[in-house]
Amino acid sequence: MLFNSLTFIVFFAVVLALHYAPLPWRTKKINLLLASYLFYAAWNPPFVILLWISTVLDWFVAKRLYVTEGTRRRRLLLLVSLLGNLGLLGYFKYGGFVLENFTHLLAAFGVAYRPPSWDIILPVGISFYTFQTLAYSLDVYLRRAKPADSFLDFALFVTFFPQLVAGPIVRPGDLIPQFATPRTATRPQLVWGLMLMTLGLFEKIVVADGLLAPVSDKVFATKDLLHPLDAWLGTLAFSGQ
Repeated sequence: MLFNSLTFIVFFAVVLALHYAPLPWRTKKINLLLASYLFYAAWNPPFVILLWISTVLDWFVAKRLYVTEGTRRRRLLLLVSLLGNLGLLGYFKYGGFVLENFTHLLAAFGVAYRPPSWDIILPVGISFYTFQTLAYSLDVYLRRAKPADSFLDFALFVTFFPQLVAGPIVRPGDLIPQFATPRTATRPQLVWGLMLMTLGLFEKIVVADGLLAPVSDKVFATKDLLHPLDAWLGTLAFSGQ
């Protein structure tokens, strides 16, 4: 579900309407969490399981880190979080690279190894939510923060759809308290937010994709030696994107 698609516009309108409905704050947060899972599942539904794994893993690790005093035990708990999160990230993002180089290494020793083709899809946004949950566990380990009181607030921190697949990576102390406290945007804030969204969509659809992308694509797709002016034009167009 791309941010500049009609599907997202409809999705966002429904989410916004539900959020401004006269409902309890907890119900609104549940709606946001379900909407975030739906947003992520639009790419590949089974990958929602990875979100659940990261969420549950760091929720329990942080809780144990907060009440555990022994240095060795706390390091082991942190290691569980590191291995769990970075293990998933490494498997999906770098597994093919490792397998390819391992095959070349065996070939250098005269071993002919032909593994099956590595065709595993990289989950969207896995780097963002992996490092975000790791930051949460690290903050608790370093005594910079205490664990969230509500599992719902923490789950929203991990999966909040506006920054789930494209960032930025948010520190827990900046976002979790915003979920814990009931809040409603004023009319001027809502208008200003919609204006910023409209401006962003204009920059993406009209400027980046409509005007600059054809130029940079044509320049970088050529196989001939580029004139310096063409090279600069392509570079500036790509930077503008």
